[in-house]
Amino acid sequence: MSKLNLDQNQINTARKAAKNIADQVQGFIDEHTTVATERTILRLLGIDGVDEIHKPLPNVIVDNIIEGNGLSKGSAYWLGNAMINTGLSPQEIGEKIAQGQMDITKLPLQEEEEIKNKILNIGKTTVEKIKENKNKRQELIDRLGEGSTPYLYVIVATGNIYEDIIQAQAAARQGADIIAVIRTTGQSLLDYVPYGPTKEGFGGTYATQANFKLMRRALDEVGEEVGRYIRLTNYCSGLCMPEIAAMGALERLDIMLNDALYGILFRDINMQRTMIDQYFSRIINGYAGIIINTGEDNYLTTDDAVESAHTVLASQFINEQFALKAGIPEEQMGLGHAFEMDPELENGFLLELAQAQMAREIFPKAPLKYMPPTKFMTGNIFKGHVQNTLFNMSAIMTNQSIQLLGMLTEAIHTPHLHDRYLSIENAQYIFNNAKDLGNEIEFKQDGIIQSRAKEVLKDATELLIQIENQGLFETIEAGKFGGVKRAQSGGKGLEGVVKKEKEYFNPFILLFLGGDK
Repeated sequence: MSKLNLDQNQINTARKAAKNIADQVQGFIDEHTTVATERTILRLLGIDGVDEIHKPLPNVIVDNIIEGNGLSKGSAYWLGNAMINTGLSPQEIGEKIAQGQMDITKLPLQEEEEIKNKILNIGKTTVEKIKENKNKRQELIDRLGEGSTPYLYVIVATGNIYEDIIQAQAAARQGADIIAVIRTTGQSLLDYVPYGPTKEGFGGTYATQANFKLMRRALDEVGEEVGRYIRLTNYCSGLCMPEIAAMGALERLDIMLNDALYGILFRDINMQRTMIDQYFSRIINGYAGIIINTGEDNYLTTDDAVESAHTVLASQFINEQFALKAGIPEEQMGLGHAFEMDPELENGFLLELAQAQMAREIFPKAPLKYMPPTKFMTGNIFKGHVQNTLFNMSAIMTNQSIQLLGMLTEAIHTPHLHDRYLSIENAQYIFNNAKDLGNEIEFKQDGIIQSRAKEVLKDATELLIQIENQGLFETIEAGKFGGVKRAQSGGKGLEGVVKKEKEYFNPFILLFLGGDK
């Protein structure tokens, strides 16, 4: 039952406009591929490792295809053709190219149907492995149980995967349900995925498949100890968005930061590149049962949380539609929002409640990810702890799903173990003490909270209709999201976008989604 008395017709109008926006962009996506998408296909076909200068083999192969002016046919086409010609495995072909013993586009061309069948047979093995990971996750949840919602989500960010493991296991013992391994600063701008375990990183730890494997094993171990399944999160964004999604699916990650617009707005990655890559990354996440977290909270760190609240809702609608196109069910859409209003604002808590309740009512099945105060944290740890308490109170009152816990030392340093413990203790106290508060209260008819929610929904609907008429790329150019302007031909990575030829095929869209594009 709605507490906000929102106009369902207006919600339907907003959702329809968002669908039309996604439909417009999908036409462009379907006609193009990127170097990252092609490297992802190679990874999913079993190619791993690096050459003598530590260049990942998927990069080596894609670069070889580009040299032969063949990327528009797709990496799967050339790999399948090479397998038929040589009788070698994908990994062996990658190694021969790295050693300069093969030029993949110079081999005799085989029948297109034969190439497709060869690749599909290889791809089915990977699909089966990902399906087994999904089943294993459910098995562990059924046997061990899990924390109740809102899940307590905390971060580790030492830069050293082995130190991260110690901190992550400590956090799980203290009560955390989800561990997010923050990526090292700048990794989203690398057009390759580093290889192997890493001990150095600034502000976070490199996202590598080896690091994923190490942390997954560590969380499984501590999960057995504490008697509940501990979820693992990483960041599938940036220039290697689909590659990291593939690595996460192969190593049984549970949650991935995966937003359609974040890389464009906040990392200046070309919008054409990002939209193509987000589609394939989400197809992988959807099939693997991975919950995606979107990044609308970031709008409120660059723009005013009162004036721009409607852009958060508009983006949630857009992210929802792009996720549906990629086969992600609502139950895996961790749409983002944040508790970021100025604490000096009169009745700010009421406005925060309106935003949180509105997200819950409009997206009732989504495991919403609620982000803590950061913008107005001052280094006063006592006031910060109070701000986080109000954030936790808002979450339990509005039935949030994933609670990224605020740290009282935000704006001072990367959290210590005891900082994390205090944040977990705070959340556990509020979530237990006010467990059913949300079910016991109603909001005043046309009061501050209802009026605020209706205003935000109205403004979001108007913005979505404007985007529908103007186009998403043009809207981003105009700076309508987060106050950030980006050019269609600007940013990083545009040179990695390629228009597909008729021979092009991506076997994993067929295998994961049941379509061939």
